[in-house]
Amino acid sequence: MPKLPLQSWNQPMYRFLLLLTLCATFGLQSWRILFDNFSVQIIGLDGSQVGAIQSIREIPGFLALLVIYVTLIMKEHRIASLSVALLGIGVAATGWFPQFYGLALCTLIMSFGFHYFETVNQSLTLQYFDRTTAPLVLGRLRSYGAAASIGASLLFFFASPYLSFQNMFAVSGGAITLLGLCTLFQQPTSHTAVPQHKKAIFRKRYGLFYFLTFMAGARRQIFVAFSVYLLVQRFHFSVQEIAMLFLFNNLVNYFISPLIGRAINRYGERRLLSLEYFSLIFIFIAYAYAESRVLVACLYILDHVFFNFAMAIKTFFQKIAEPQDIAPSMAAGFTINHIAAVALPVIGGMLWMVDYRIPFFAGAVMACISLVAVQKIPDPPKRNDGPVASDDQG
Repeated sequence: MPKLPLQSWNQPMYRFLLLLTLCATFGLQSWRILFDNFSVQIIGLDGSQVGAIQSIREIPGFLALLVIYVTLIMKEHRIASLSVALLGIGVAATGWFPQFYGLALCTLIMSFGFHYFETVNQSLTLQYFDRTTAPLVLGRLRSYGAAASIGASLLFFFASPYLSFQNMFAVSGGAITLLGLCTLFQQPTSHTAVPQHKKAIFRKRYGLFYFLTFMAGARRQIFVAFSVYLLVQRFHFSVQEIAMLFLFNNLVNYFISPLIGRAINRYGERRLLSLEYFSLIFIFIAYAYAESRVLVACLYILDHVFFNFAMAIKTFFQKIAEPQDIAPSMAAGFTINHIAAVALPVIGGMLWMVDYRIPFFAGAVMACISLVAVQKIPDPPKRNDGPVASDDQG
């Protein structure tokens, strides 16, 4: 695993983000492992209802721009702690509401916590670490997040025969809530950080970042909403089998994620993202025609590995952005990322009812479009250090 510079390892912000990343990833993974089986076996949802809940799950991501205004009354690191606690509350409550509307409400609460944490997490990472160190930090955080997911997979693999869905949701969510609240007492900030704008900012020269972020969100939703549902609904994976798949997936990503960060520094964002989108074209087509349980499980793991390449979109932005634009731009990026995410799962769920292959063909088309767009990334990316242009909006 690539080593971080010693000063980064000792930095309070790194330790703070590491702990909260472990909590947030464990919480989201717990929800994902249990959700499809809970929705199919306990509630009996069909494809359109699952798509609707997945769309509801993305509403907080669409509203991530509001984080900018929350920073007017609260520091970003406080938002991070409270967001993780809120995520835990949503997960803990899920098992107590075994009906469509209850599941939708708990999903919304959980998702507000996760998306708002991820927004400030990415912002703080790009603010506190330089252009060479940031990819390594992002990769390391993803790696330890994968380790947390492995822990969740093992927990539910061994616990699912003995505990009810209600108890499994409650135990994992309660622990995350407690840890999130404990981090409220930490002070990881530094006076050396560049003060951030407290308003929404859009600039023309960030246009490629916005477009790639939008397409990544659209493509990602096909994977999130329908890959695991395909495993459960068509290939009849059990909770234990889903947990084991997630375990192997995160074991792979534990070792690969730090290497992706190092590869960004060595080969550049354009090459890494080109490899991702080229590979995803074939992965999505393979999803549509897979008839083997082993093959579809392997596709899930490959899909997730290439998803980690998306950190190159963030490091590309860091290299072209004004330092004071990072926080509002990360929030804007999250909102742009989720514009398609709110609508696609519902539309995809309806198309699933016609033919389950259609959403995966759509994912392949999106990967093609992204592959073309990413060729516009300069190598290496350069920031415009001149005066702020008149393309600003706030």
